[in-house]
Amino acid sequence: MFEQTILIVDDEKSNRRILKDLLQEQAKIIFAKNGHQALELAKKHRPDLILMDVLMPEFSGFDVIDVLKNDNQTMNIAVIFITGLTNSDDEAQGFSLGCCDYIYKPFKSNVVIARVMMHLELIRQRKILNDIAHIDALTGVSNRRKMDEVLKEEIAANNRNKTTLVIAMLDIDFFKPFNDHYGHGAGDIALRQVGDILRESCKRPRDFVARYGGEEFVVVLPDSTLAGASLVLQGIMTSISEKQISHQYSDVSSVLTVSIGAIVLADCPNCTVDNVLEKADQLLYQAKDNGRNQLLINKD
Repeated sequence: MFEQTILIVDDEKSNRRILKDLLQEQAKIIFAKNGHQALELAKKHRPDLILMDVLMPEFSGFDVIDVLKNDNQTMNIAVIFITGLTNSDDEAQGFSLGCCDYIYKPFKSNVVIARVMMHLELIRQRKILNDIAHIDALTGVSNRRKMDEVLKEEIAANNRNKTTLVIAMLDIDFFKPFNDHYGHGAGDIALRQVGDILRESCKRPRDFVARYGGEEFVVVLPDSTLAGASLVLQGIMTSISEKQISHQYSDVSSVLTVSIGAIVLADCPNCTVDNVLEKADQLLYQAKDNGRNQLLINKD
């Protein structure tokens, strides 16, 4: 079971201490003393749940949640407001801004624990369902739906930060004759092995791997140079060959191999998920036309 994180935001040290004592066995606890610090920590740690005082100097809880819910990085973080107010208009305002619940002062320990545990469980279940919806059941890597989301975000981030982004399309060479002669069970095992190698090879936090469909995979390498990406992708090809998956029906090798087409994006304000994948796919087919079992990588 994965550890969950709660961000407690309150300008009163005594309140922070009480909530920590109540909840430290349920989740990892981090603290913010004011609204500005809360925004910084929310972006840095992406907590599962925020418990936040409504009334804070300079930047209220209402101000903070308004910023959180309008930022793609933090908009899905659940927020419970802490308040001594019992005004229904204040409560309605909090819910309209996107909070999921209220905890009232003075704290009643059993109520605090019950409400927080209920929301942590809901968050846990939602994450499990989200993972199921975005994972390819056969290989365990991300599926095409998740790939579309990640690519859209990374293309936008690449343009915003003026960095470089590498997108690679990978295809298993002569996979149809492999399936025809060794059987679909062996084909499924080979796909899982390739997925495992891709995951192991793409180690940085934002590196991303997805099954595009059939025997095709997509690799996304943010903030990566042409030389750096070439090393990673060549390493993938070598690792797959060294796996020594027998393929006597391949025209290029006696073991399973792959072909890769990759594109390096720099300043590309008009790039979309579809046209970037199309460019990578064109390079993949050039690699296949050139004899397969090779990498073709070009700067856009």
